[in-house]
Amino acid sequence: MGGCREVTIGPTALLALMTSRHTGLGGESGPHFAILLCFLAGIVELLMAVLRLGALVDLISLPVTVGFTSATALIIGASQLKALLGIRGGSGSGFAETIKAVVMRFGEARVPDSILGFVSIAILLALRKLKDVKTPQDASKGRKALGITFWVIATARNALLVLITSSIAFYFDQNGQRPFILTGTVKSGIPGFQLPPFSTQISGANNTLVDLNFKDMVSELGVNIALVPVIAVLGNVAISKAFGGSGINPTKELVALSLSNVFGSFFSSIPVTGSFSRSAVNHASGVKTPIGGIYTGTLVLLALGLLTPYFQYIPKAALSAVIISAVIFMIEYEVIRPLWRCNKRELIPGAVTFVLSLVVGVELGLLAGVLADLAFVVYRTARPVLTVDVTSTSTEVQYIVIRPRHSLLYFPAVEWVRNVISKAIKKHGNIPIVLDCRIVHEFDYTAATGLGALRKELDAKKVPLVVLGASVEVRKMLKETLKSTLLEANSEEELEVVLQELCNEGKRAELREVVSPLLSPTTDHQKVPISIDEE
Repeated sequence: MGGCREVTIGPTALLALMTSRHTGLGGESGPHFAILLCFLAGIVELLMAVLRLGALVDLISLPVTVGFTSATALIIGASQLKALLGIRGGSGSGFAETIKAVVMRFGEARVPDSILGFVSIAILLALRKLKDVKTPQDASKGRKALGITFWVIATARNALLVLITSSIAFYFDQNGQRPFILTGTVKSGIPGFQLPPFSTQISGANNTLVDLNFKDMVSELGVNIALVPVIAVLGNVAISKAFGGSGINPTKELVALSLSNVFGSFFSSIPVTGSFSRSAVNHASGVKTPIGGIYTGTLVLLALGLLTPYFQYIPKAALSAVIISAVIFMIEYEVIRPLWRCNKRELIPGAVTFVLSLVVGVELGLLAGVLADLAFVVYRTARPVLTVDVTSTSTEVQYIVIRPRHSLLYFPAVEWVRNVISKAIKKHGNIPIVLDCRIVHEFDYTAATGLGALRKELDAKKVPLVVLGASVEVRKMLKETLKSTLLEANSEEELEVVLQELCNEGKRAELREVVSPLLSPTTDHQKVPISIDEE
């Protein structure tokens, strides 16, 4: 249903992390919460598609995305440390708690699991480098075959590692030995069709079970009901744009995601979205249409039906190695240098997202990053950059020109513009003010009203205000708001004419002030017959 043929939708580490926050309450609640979250995420995504809210992902800037994914990668990697070292027990509820638990229980680490885990990471990182081996265009058949072999090994390295380590564990098990902690029994077969659970039971005090209804479950899931869909859409659209170019329709991707989650929840699925690694494999394999997803899904169903009895022999250390070696490349530290050189301000939302995601949680971290970004957008609207220059016409009429660098002036900027103009008058004297609106395409009502108040202040100081190059919409807004004539100029030539007329009127006004005492009566019955023209 999506618009990008390369995207492969399925479980991802990020959504699994966000889902796992609700799966540790005991009883049967773990799977129930995961499946209900999948269903509700699909419903929210469908509503977003109907309301065409796919563009909301544009509110999440690149620095925020980088901070979020980097923090998530660290959290996921830290959650795998216990399994990598063979330490039994939970991993804690947060990044700091997980690291603390690993340090406190480091003495419980098992040597076989630790060796297997670190050797597996080293092998995976080495095999990953095989993708960088380039085959020349004029290479022999043998060299090309070797290049294809390297690509297959590098692409399938995770599956190969799991297969080899599982075979080793199976061999030891047949000989009555278990040096590694294994995954354990996995329910085999294709999940049956059933409604998502709308009630569940969690562990209470004294090993009792507490019933939760649908309202209680929604309360537990909380903000993740909205955040999981947003993160899913963000990831899916990002992957679609990476492989499909700029013609991707976010609404269409929302429809595909929503149907995947809604229908998946009837088969016990956790929330799903596009996977970058699997999509990259799809792309490299030469997939032509989104129907390739049917092929992938069929193989997954065959694996569920035939291979699940053997999943119990997969060492947990090997799985942790696979996850850690994948997520370390999600830490996008390379964007820090160009951002530092080009625009340090953009580092702030990314840093806020990164730190709070680690300290408080990924949900609040992402929300804080988006709010920080929006705060900067609002600040730029409230404090637009204004250049102030003093220049002269060809006839040596001096004036102050105010040039906004943004294409809109909204109500938060009114006082700022007034203060800038007031400071310019104090610095350069009572000479005409020209507001250059040639790049300003939008005025709101409050800004126009504020400009009217500013004109009254300038009139009291006998300082003319001229609007240069205003668009039809801006002119209409100003005229409707000011309810009076506005000094306008559509070009530099018109501006010179207007300023010259203002200069002439100013001179005549000064002349009247000088001559008016001479025009006053010298006696009660006699006036001096002098006219302005004669003078």
